[in-house]
Amino acid sequence: MNTIAIISIAAAAAFLVTALLGFAFIPWLHKLKFGQTILDIGPSWHKNKQGTPTMGGFMFIIGTVAAIAVALVTDKLTGGNIVVGGYAVPDELKIKIFGGLIMALCFSLIGFIDDYIKVVKKRNLGLTERQKTVLQILVCIGYLICLFKSMNGTPYMFIPFVGNVRMGWFFWIFGICVIYGTVNAVNFTDGVDGLCSGVTLTAAVFLGVIAAMRSLFGVSLISAALAGGCAGFLVWNKNPAKVMMGDTGSMFLGSMVIAISYALGCPLILLLVGIIYVIEGLSDVIQIGYFKITHGKRIFKMAPIHHHFEMSGWSEKKIDVVFSLVNVLGSLIAAALMYFGGYVQK
Repeated sequence: MNTIAIISIAAAAAFLVTALLGFAFIPWLHKLKFGQTILDIGPSWHKNKQGTPTMGGFMFIIGTVAAIAVALVTDKLTGGNIVVGGYAVPDELKIKIFGGLIMALCFSLIGFIDDYIKVVKKRNLGLTERQKTVLQILVCIGYLICLFKSMNGTPYMFIPFVGNVRMGWFFWIFGICVIYGTVNAVNFTDGVDGLCSGVTLTAAVFLGVIAAMRSLFGVSLISAALAGGCAGFLVWNKNPAKVMMGDTGSMFLGSMVIAISYALGCPLILLLVGIIYVIEGLSDVIQIGYFKITHGKRIFKMAPIHHHFEMSGWSEKKIDVVFSLVNVLGSLIAAALMYFGGYVQK
């Protein structure tokens, strides 16, 4: 079957499965009383979100995984082999794609445990920071070991206008920082209705485009499924949200964009394709650091930065639109750098 058709099937299937799941999943979460707990440290007007079902991330996790499976089976039955196509070592690409998907599910499990403790055990903060960090680092190391073996012990990374650069021992330090940092930055982004899913939708679309530049259509398929899942979730998560994704969902999204960027061979691209994640994460780090240094002073009215704009009078819908457009701009710059920087094989 035509490659574009297979990728389109992945996007459409993910959208439909995720959107349709909302009709059954959201009432079920209501029945279980799996409602969102709004902490007192957040904006006061967020209190009206109290009780909104959480753990809705399962909707797009199921939608994304199901869509990938349907697309791959369809491709296989029609005589294709989309996963190993393009300018990449087939076995290496398979490990990056499927290993990345397993990593995302592992991070999602950590998020689910955190959500479950908050909602069912009535402990507002869920897992402790130490518990969450240890679990996340273990998943990081497991995924990096898979990547290391897939590259025959000589890990490399593509850098625009430089080419493939061997990373040596820096591969491990860089990888843990990037994976751990991105997953938690995406989690910070999930603080306004529709923001995290909307931003990730734009990131997934452009990651898919960049993959297509090098004929890595298997990676484009994964990106399309992720984008479709985010779009389907937005049907229910846009302001005013009828369901929240929880850490179950945000950690899945964060690890999926990481997996795709590694499959592209250029995790650095997340600095631009996920520029909103970077801004959100840095705003929190800057706020905490400045608060400690100045003994109580703040740079932002509230961090992460989307709360600063909320407290400055921006509506949640305006934040969603502006932040998504900023992410589109960053993604356009990233795509241009990859295209003119030697990523495309000629």
